[in-house]
Amino acid sequence: MNKLNSVCVYCGSNFNGDIQLRNAIKQLAETLVKQQIRLVYGGGSVGVMGILANDVLELGGLVTGIIPQFLMDKEVGHKSLTEMIVTENMHQRKQKMADLSDGFVILPGGFGTLEEFFEVLTWLQLGLHNKPIGVLNVDGFYDPLFAQMDIMVQRKFLKPANRDLVFNEADAEILINKMDDFSAIPDEVWFREKNLS
Repeated sequence: MNKLNSVCVYCGSNFNGDIQLRNAIKQLAETLVKQQIRLVYGGGSVGVMGILANDVLELGGLVTGIIPQFLMDKEVGHKSLTEMIVTENMHQRKQKMADLSDGFVILPGGFGTLEEFFEVLTWLQLGLHNKPIGVLNVDGFYDPLFAQMDIMVQRKFLKPANRDLVFNEADAEILINKMDDFSAIPDEVWFREKNLS
């Protein structure tokens, strides 16, 4: 039985038309459906979010959307999902997405995507969950972000063990397979030791 029964995907509410990103979205959808993993996402019908949801649905997969009422009121909610959960606010939305998921995948996006990524990564570092986190690094989109993480390690603001908590892959199937075998343990001594080497 697959350990990953559901995966939360954080991604942009815009789509820039990039063909490599479009192909990566399709490959991720195919991988999720093939491995019978439910997609959990922000419930939108627009941007990368909407494209991914549509791809999974067209392939016969299951999709749970979680969206706050104010975004439903703006008519950006997807109308054809397997399941739609409406929350009162963004905090409830993020908590519900995390609760319903066995892992997290990050696609290209903007501020919101990064904020969600770093929140679940921080929660993992703190030991608040033990779910895998994978970045689908399409066409090197997140290379500068990983370079920044390396600088954080070099400058002693981040332990190497915690830097290594994130999977970084350009291929969706490889990423999901690595996440399925996730067993990393965060180094929790960061709050006791001043020396981060």
